[in-house]
Amino acid sequence: MNTPTSLYQRSLSNGVLFAVLSATGFSLKAVFVKLSYAAAPVDAVTVLAIRMGLALPLFLWLIWFSKGPQQSRLSLADGARILLLGLVGYYLSSLFDFYGLQYISAGLERLILFTYPTLVLLLQMAVTRERPGSRTLAAMGLCYFGLGIALVHDIRVEGSNGQIMLGAAWVFASAVTYALYYMGTAAVVRRVGSMRLAGLAGGASSVMVLIHYAVTGDLQHLAALPNAVWIYGALMALVSTVLPIYWMALAIQRMGATHAAAFGNLGPVLTVFASWALLNEAISVYQMAGLALVLFGVSRLSAGKAAQPQAAPEQPSQGRQAAN
Repeated sequence: MNTPTSLYQRSLSNGVLFAVLSATGFSLKAVFVKLSYAAAPVDAVTVLAIRMGLALPLFLWLIWFSKGPQQSRLSLADGARILLLGLVGYYLSSLFDFYGLQYISAGLERLILFTYPTLVLLLQMAVTRERPGSRTLAAMGLCYFGLGIALVHDIRVEGSNGQIMLGAAWVFASAVTYALYYMGTAAVVRRVGSMRLAGLAGGASSVMVLIHYAVTGDLQHLAALPNAVWIYGALMALVSTVLPIYWMALAIQRMGATHAAAFGNLGPVLTVFASWALLNEAISVYQMAGLALVLFGVSRLSAGKAAQPQAAPEQPSQGRQAAN
């Protein structure tokens, strides 16, 4: 007989609970950003600086926690690659994402970000000069058709197509930079380690964001922000940044990268329903249809990649989730 206690213990041992927690944490990031914008007149750079400033000690904890007796020393080339990954990953990708969230809904943002596997595949094909097959084209077509349905719906509901298109463009730029980050990890992760790499790249990005804010921001304005903005920033740093990376690593240890990554499909669904519950964003038939098409298209792409032995290895620390 499966009691609640036995089911909980089984979900701990097989990694399911950690994979679900990771997907939930990543999916709540956009909701916390939108709540921060609603709590005070605050811009994207300020919210990002709060998030990454509070996350920096946690990234340092990840680096310390990932220490092991067989850990290799970093070379100058490793350091340069990690800085580059920090630049395109948690810095530029997050900055573009936060800019976009000033104009579009959290649900649409997550849907746009979730198409980044198509960008990874296109970048890989550009590098290898491989032509996409009919199955790949069909899967990509489904993704972008579903995204188009959701985008047109938001434009009709909001009645401000210029702002929504601007926000969508910023988030798509975030997806592009995250795809570059994802591809770049393949050259570093096996030597450095997934959790250590996440801590190092995240720490480097935090320093970059703080320098950006020191140059362009106003420290007096930062000190005058209401407590709610700081609370949402702390939740972003802990619940939607560092802990999901740690949980995903635990899930991968128990079930493997491929199975753990499959739980990333929960992300857009969780964001849509969290946005409805916490932000009062509407859920319509068009949004659900667009979401279903994007999820199906990405799942078909992932199945195709898994069948190809030459595909680039999946980033173990985060699976198939846009964590920016």
